[in-house]
Amino acid sequence: MDAVDVRDLSKRYGSFTAVEKLSLRIPRGQIYGFLGPNGSGKSTTIRMLCGLLTPSEGSGTVLGVDFRKNPRDLRQCIGYMSQKFSLYADLPVVENLRFYAGLYGLGGRLLAQRVEAMVALASLEGLETLLAGTLAAGVRQRLALGCALMHRPELLFLDEPTSGVDLRSRRRFWDLIYDLAAEGTTVLVTTHFMDEAEYCDHIGFIFQGRLVASDTPEGLKGQFPGTIYALETPSPPELLEELETRRLPGVRDLYVFGPRLHMVVQDSLPHEVAPWHPRRVTPSLEDVFVALVRGAGRKGD
Repeated sequence: MDAVDVRDLSKRYGSFTAVEKLSLRIPRGQIYGFLGPNGSGKSTTIRMLCGLLTPSEGSGTVLGVDFRKNPRDLRQCIGYMSQKFSLYADLPVVENLRFYAGLYGLGGRLLAQRVEAMVALASLEGLETLLAGTLAAGVRQRLALGCALMHRPELLFLDEPTSGVDLRSRRRFWDLIYDLAAEGTTVLVTTHFMDEAEYCDHIGFIFQGRLVASDTPEGLKGQFPGTIYALETPSPPELLEELETRRLPGVRDLYVFGPRLHMVVQDSLPHEVAPWHPRRVTPSLEDVFVALVRGAGRKGD
């Protein structure tokens, strides 16, 4: 049985649709990444799957539990780490861990064992008596993960867990995620970092409440529509404006990509762009995301 199996999941607030007919299957033990811009419906989807929000439409199961009918049963076997690191700033590290253990009914020797295990897992040794509010962002992140894992959930939901932390802390956090997945924990993580999406077994692109693509990172790159060339220029925005005005034949898309301009062509490269030394490049997940967002936008017009 899949860890997540939902069909036509929707959430509406009056006339606004936050999530529209989203269907999703996640095998057990997989790291599934939800990728999309802010406001695309990632957090709303996670809250519905956790039983925190009631869907307007749709059905399905999480760990075999009907999350619409039995949300309380579900909460005992999942872990949830929100964007804001739901910690008590005026409590020490160890008391935060004990508090969350208590929420899941842990006590006595088992509680002490789990606290010790989470301190080791999150590399919090020597920090147990420090107030959570005084910790660096990366350390608070690891503490929040430890709190979410106190009851050893089968499925872990991570909502933008690396926002606001430095690159080193992000890498260390993903090492922890890999370790959890290797031990059999299923992980659903939302992110807007393209490099983090590469770490996932499977990726779902969500845009304006709709799941517009779902595949492995390599599978998504292989579906890219066209060939990409990078154009060298000191001012990508100015070149973008110039080439858009020219309306060169065979050009499917143009967009700024870091210090370069990316041109997507259907067949051959227009000879007019030779002065900018075009170089063919392999599509990245960011290129795929741009193509999907622009395609979804055109369909909505």
